[in-house]
Amino acid sequence: MTAEDLRLQQADTGEADWRLFGPYLSERQWGTVREDYSQGGTAWDHLPHDHARSRAYRWGEDGIAGISDSDQNVCFSVSMWNGQDPILKERLFGLTNDQGNHGEDVKEYYFYQDSTPTHSYMKMLYKYPQSAFPYGKLLEENAHRKATDPASLEYELMDTGVFDEDRYFDVTVEYAKRGVDDILVRITVHNHGPDDCPVWLMPTVWFRNTWSWKQTVIRPKLKADGAEAVYLEHPDMPDMRLSCPGADSLLFCENETNTNRLYGQDGPLYPKDGINNHVIRGDASVNPDRTGTKASAMYHRVVPAGKSVTITLRLAQAKDGAGLGQAPEKLFADRISEADAFYQDRIPAEASEDQRRIARQAHAGMLWSKQFFHYVVSDWLDGDHMPPPPGRDQGRNKEWRHFYAADIISMPDKWEYPWFASWDLSFHTVVLARTDLSFAKEQVLLLSREWYMRPDGQVPAYEWAFDDVNPPVQVWAGLKIVEYERRKTGKVDRDFLRRLLDHGLLYFTWWVNRKDAEGNNLYQGGFLGLDNISVFDRSSGYLPGGGRLYQSDGTTWVAFFALQMMQAAKILAESEPVNHEMAAKFFQHFALIADALDHIGVASAKSANLWDEEDGLYYDVLRVGETFIPLKARSLVSLIPMIAVSSLNLVELESEENASFARRIEWFKEQQSDLFARMTEGDGAEQANLLLSFLSRAELAKMLKPMLDPDEMLSDFGVRSMSKRHLNDPFRVEVDGHVFEASYQPAESHSGMFGGNSNWRGPIWMPINYLLIDALRSYHAHYGETFKVECPTGSGQMMTLSGVADELSRRLVSIFERDKQGRRPVFGGTEKMQSDPAWKDNVLFYEYFHGDIGAGIGASHQTGWTGLVGVLIEELAVGGSGAGESAREEPAAQKVNSPRASRAKASL
Repeated sequence: MTAEDLRLQQADTGEADWRLFGPYLSERQWGTVREDYSQGGTAWDHLPHDHARSRAYRWGEDGIAGISDSDQNVCFSVSMWNGQDPILKERLFGLTNDQGNHGEDVKEYYFYQDSTPTHSYMKMLYKYPQSAFPYGKLLEENAHRKATDPASLEYELMDTGVFDEDRYFDVTVEYAKRGVDDILVRITVHNHGPDDCPVWLMPTVWFRNTWSWKQTVIRPKLKADGAEAVYLEHPDMPDMRLSCPGADSLLFCENETNTNRLYGQDGPLYPKDGINNHVIRGDASVNPDRTGTKASAMYHRVVPAGKSVTITLRLAQAKDGAGLGQAPEKLFADRISEADAFYQDRIPAEASEDQRRIARQAHAGMLWSKQFFHYVVSDWLDGDHMPPPPGRDQGRNKEWRHFYAADIISMPDKWEYPWFASWDLSFHTVVLARTDLSFAKEQVLLLSREWYMRPDGQVPAYEWAFDDVNPPVQVWAGLKIVEYERRKTGKVDRDFLRRLLDHGLLYFTWWVNRKDAEGNNLYQGGFLGLDNISVFDRSSGYLPGGGRLYQSDGTTWVAFFALQMMQAAKILAESEPVNHEMAAKFFQHFALIADALDHIGVASAKSANLWDEEDGLYYDVLRVGETFIPLKARSLVSLIPMIAVSSLNLVELESEENASFARRIEWFKEQQSDLFARMTEGDGAEQANLLLSFLSRAELAKMLKPMLDPDEMLSDFGVRSMSKRHLNDPFRVEVDGHVFEASYQPAESHSGMFGGNSNWRGPIWMPINYLLIDALRSYHAHYGETFKVECPTGSGQMMTLSGVADELSRRLVSIFERDKQGRRPVFGGTEKMQSDPAWKDNVLFYEYFHGDIGAGIGASHQTGWTGLVGVLIEELAVGGSGAGESAREEPAAQKVNSPRASRAKASL
């Protein structure tokens, strides 16, 4: 057991709360729904970046490379000034949804380089220009560029020239815990430029403002403790001290709004931006008594060209004494060594050195992306000391008054997406399980807890619209965690699995009752997180001609959900046989949905299928009156039905303890023999395994042909979200006198749908790729070596489905790896990132990737989506071991061809 594993064990048992402090500070609190008190719900405009330094936040705090306690009472981050900027660099800058070319976009370069799950050691790198930060230039130039113009590229910070001649600082921030609340902070500034250059470092400590909103809250207090320390007094925390050896001065103000600057009204003498105004303009805006609720230690240093300066601080309980304590450098060395040992145990030795570096940074990004998320919807709707605008009670999230969040949550990205997203979070947990099983389990259950889930069973999507519908992947993610833990320890956490199944029952019931509008087991679903993949806005209530949209992916997600519930119940039934009833119930759910996919319009004289036999793909179908219009856009919507796959070990079901489940399946087979045949497939004379899938063997082979075709779905870097054939042959449909179109767009979206800030019309999205890979491994477990397909299509190279899964995994991993020329596809044409030693090994984990060249696009720090690359590296290194186990039983020894026509032969 490594030292970090021991700390995790102590945290889990309650012996020592090693997770008490962590990187729980947001990187953008401004522009969020929580802080929006506008009448029109215009969050970006109500609290813009320009106001952030002056306005006290209501629901959370933000900063650079920051930490806080788990209730975000005490906050710490690093502020700095290069002597040129018009404001202190206290928080990361970026463009809003309206200002950016592709929507909100952080315009900074920073890298999460390392972290252990208890945050006993953390490291982050921020690259700070030495010339004035080009705030205005970034705003003005991007205003001229539009994503709807294919030739218009996003104007990035690198394009402004501020990094020319290497005139920038590397600001590296490291944390090392001596105890749960005894933390050393080491800040190293390296001057890459040709000249000596000054920098003002201002490590800052403050209290989240809780007192301005409720008069009964006791105000905490910071005060100077001599010349080199800040003393912290908070009613909900033990007294603490920030020791700042060598500080030039200590500056104090209040974490309260500068009402004079923002509204022309009298306010606090030393407001939130007081330290900024004092340093930049020399204002008398810091408290000469050296007390307040926000304080910075000032370090003015000149950094020689090519050299570094380092300062070290300590945040600890006051009773532990002043100063840095014993052997601070040894503590950092020990924590780094322990982090190395922890990841040596987590990342397979079979991976290449470059892959291990990528995986470790992916895990670091996941762990740095934890955030304290606070949002009480009833207070937000009704107001407290800050009254709500007129009509707030009829606006966003008005039906979620029960919602009460004050938790540490894994965020997709703490700048571009500093709020949870329900299906994103599920993918996060698959990665987090590798480093912190307990945290991963709690996260996958969190949104189903009573203070999140609505009483009717709906899980909130994200703060912009809790009512939106995301794919139900929580139970799948929970089973992946169970699979990983069983593989590593040989044990199953049945208490966790029971909670997973119970919560899943509530959510499944909501799906069945709310999304099956006609009671025919076909699910509309909505946009399902796929944003503009459709020619229509699937999340709106309007469809052309007053039509109804039957979604192959919406229906698949419910079938997928049913299979995962069946498997969860089956695992529990190993020790609690009563759960066989529940497993059989979800087996039947899947069967009915499989049947529905073959017949749209059961009650109608006319009908159509979602499956297109000629194309070998599924399509959405629009019903206008009694007319059914297949929407033959070849996209991930066509492939997603592949993921609804599982299997049953029939020999196992013959045992006495499984007899209840076996009888129910036998009864269903006798009563619904045709339906049973359509959705099951046996594996030969012995019938040891029964495959549950929408697809027969022949249909699966047919679907894989376009999926693995380089001229269609297969890129060198994974499966595209839309077929490349639509580059020159866009899909078009005319409905009610209007023409709707979807074309292949490998990079940024040209569609204004969803604000133009998302793109599912060509780029590569890692989570869906991962689900396809997981499904392929499940199919391989059933069919084995007898099922081979051409991969890539047209190559003449035949692969098993496991081989195809490995090939897709390698393509996804290659996005981040150095190629033979030493270049990483993820960096595209950004030469500095490709070749500069100070940049090229610091990997960014983007939201999605160019469908042809693999370059990173969208949010640049979204390990919440792409941290999965760490899991892919692990699976490749160990030969795909364990992948897909949550959806299958033990592999059969020999498989035979069994097309749909022969499915009736499947027998118990």
